[in-house]
Amino acid sequence: MSVAAADQSLYAIVNGVSPQTVGDVLHVMQQIDDLLTDGDGLKWFNRLYMMVTKEVDFSPPPEGWEDADWLLRLDVVFAGFYFRAMAGFLDGSGDTPNSWCALMEARYETGIDRILFALAGMNAHINHDLALALLETNHEMNLVPDEDSPQHMDYEAVNRLLNDVTPAALQMLAVGILGLAAEDTGKIGRVLAFWNICKARDLAWDFGDSLRALSGSALTATLAVQDQMTGVVGQAILRCV
Repeated sequence: MSVAAADQSLYAIVNGVSPQTVGDVLHVMQQIDDLLTDGDGLKWFNRLYMMVTKEVDFSPPPEGWEDADWLLRLDVVFAGFYFRAMAGFLDGSGDTPNSWCALMEARYETGIDRILFALAGMNAHINHDLALALLETNHEMNLVPDEDSPQHMDYEAVNRLLNDVTPAALQMLAVGILGLAAEDTGKIGRVLAFWNICKARDLAWDFGDSLRALSGSALTATLAVQDQMTGVVGQAILRCV
């Protein structure tokens, strides 16, 4: 295994990282944001993810979370999948899901809008990683949440926050934090109509439930099909016009 010279600093940030708190997660994301150049498409997914994480975790519902410990642990476990996917791709270990390769292989392609890089990453992270993060978190906490559980209520509350936050965050990426020339901001609506973050999260919850009943070759095959489909969607997002 070897890491390209240009990616050694990024690899040093994500390799073996094991965040324990949301603060740790945000610290790693900030390091990535500080390191990557504007010409690296990964920067724009990382920027969106960091912005959304801050909004969700620091803007709880007025009545508070039903199970804050579960939600915060889910956020940390979930982010770990992102960091490991990057490390696996950079060192060529073969551990990177196909769903992540769509973004990672296109990092330096020109002619792809920042918002498309950002959404391609969200597609990989939610459609592939979220169900697995739910299973891992629930196993750790010895929970099997159903749709009436406090955990699912918090999950749906996050959906509502994301529905409000994500379009604004994408708009900021499209325009640029320094007011640079705007991209085709109408593309935001077109892409979100094609790939909806809240619908994807709902499907991830259901997919996680279905995975609990599987094991062995059936589980492996199901995950492989899901990974392949997610990669195809990621490619489609990157080519969206």
